[in-house]
Amino acid sequence: MPQTQKQSHYPDPVKKEEIVSRTLSVLVDNEPGVLSRIAGLFSGRGYNIDSLTVTETEHASHVSRFTIVTKGTPMVIEQIKHQLERMVPVHRVTDLTNLSEPPLERELALIKVAGKGEKRIEALRLAGIFRANVIDASTEHFVFELTGRTSKIEQFIQIMTELGLVEVSRTGIAAMARGPEGL
Repeated sequence: MPQTQKQSHYPDPVKKEEIVSRTLSVLVDNEPGVLSRIAGLFSGRGYNIDSLTVTETEHASHVSRFTIVTKGTPMVIEQIKHQLERMVPVHRVTDLTNLSEPPLERELALIKVAGKGEKRIEALRLAGIFRANVIDASTEHFVFELTGRTSKIEQFIQIMTELGLVEVSRTGIAAMARGPEGL
C-alpha cells in the first residue's frame, strides 16, 4: 500500500527570519508629547528601542530629530517605519542602515573609575590609548569622557571593569548619513 502524505489545513511553519539592527532617523515637529507617542508606538507593539537620542535641530521651524536604534526581522522594521510615517507630527523616516554606505554613528560616554596605585596608572594609560579625556580627577578616581562607536565604548567599559569601574552614563547613538545630501 503506497504511503500517502498527511494533509494539513495549517500552513507550513514560517522560516525563521534573521534579526537585524537598524538605525532610523525621524524628523518630527518639536511639540509636547511627541517623545511619549513614539515610545508608545514601540512599547504598545512589543518592539524594543536599543538606543534613543532626540533634540531640536532646526530652531526656526521647531523640528526635532530622533535617532532610534532597534532590532527586528526585516518585516518588523518595515512595519515600524510605516507606523512612524503615519504619525501626525512625523515629517520623514529614514533608515540610515539601508543607504548605499553605512552611516556615521557615534556615542558619548562618561565613565567613572576609582582606584589607587598601579590600577590608577593602568586606567590612565589605557584611557590614552582609547583617546578618552579626563574631565574630573582626584587622588582616588577619574571620570573619563569617551566618544566613538558603540563597540569601542563597550570595550573600554569592559577593560575598566577590571580596574575599578564605578559608574557609566551613556548618551545613546547619534547617527548621520554619509555624503553631501541632508535629510
